[in-house]
Amino acid sequence: MKQKNVAGSILVNGFAIVFSALMIIPLLLILINSFKTSLAASDMSLAWPTEWRFDNFQVVIEKGKLDTAFLNSLIYSAGSVAICALCSSMAAFVLSRRRNKSSKWIYLFFVLGITMPINFVSLMKVMQVLHLYNTRVGVVLLYAALQIPFTIFLTYGFVGKIPREIDEAAVIDGCSPIRLFFSVILPLLKPVLVTVMVLTFLNTWNEFILPLYFTGGTDKWPMTLAVYNFFGIYFKDWNLICADIVLTSLPVILVYFLGQKYIVSGMTSGAVKG
Repeated sequence: MKQKNVAGSILVNGFAIVFSALMIIPLLLILINSFKTSLAASDMSLAWPTEWRFDNFQVVIEKGKLDTAFLNSLIYSAGSVAICALCSSMAAFVLSRRRNKSSKWIYLFFVLGITMPINFVSLMKVMQVLHLYNTRVGVVLLYAALQIPFTIFLTYGFVGKIPREIDEAAVIDGCSPIRLFFSVILPLLKPVLVTVMVLTFLNTWNEFILPLYFTGGTDKWPMTLAVYNFFGIYFKDWNLICADIVLTSLPVILVYFLGQKYIVSGMTSGAVKG
């Protein structure tokens, strides 16, 4: 019996190691080729560079205008994080406390947005009518609108675990509804709000399609689109492309490592009850 358990454990661990190696290979490929010359990186192999080009990153920042792209990505991510965190927490609090039919239908309407596909044609028309096309404000609102359904879903279950007695005690002490939420409830939502902020930031920073469709000029491109500066009809500087990808991934990796302990706890606590 013990031999079977040991054999099964070895098999599972071996499969996990092989699968992890397959996932790491593309990352190593990008990292290694970011230090190569343009000619050496054209093969896109895992061979170590014969000549280490650390100046590739400086060229990428200057030639690819990554300072502007970084600022755009920061505006889009920070704006969508602020809107999602505030709106989802307020909506989840109201919907969770008012357990009537209308609140349940409104909650289901929001959650339905998680599965609904994006109609780019109609969305483009709406943004043009509202004069939000090719504007940073429009992109921020678009990111927030697409992620609010999921953030409400997470926050709703977490709010349901907060005892109603806390609300009643605050009201007896003279709290208004607004003060009740911001002074009493909001501090208790820290675990799930950190989860919402981290996931919203990661999703916004990594987004590629939406800014490609809804921004008309390169001056409003985020870092994920700045890689196009190194593509041409007759050339592709793969070393600069890889360096751009590495620089674009660094903020995401940093944010994930800083907030990873909140992601699991916030998602499990927010998705159990609802």
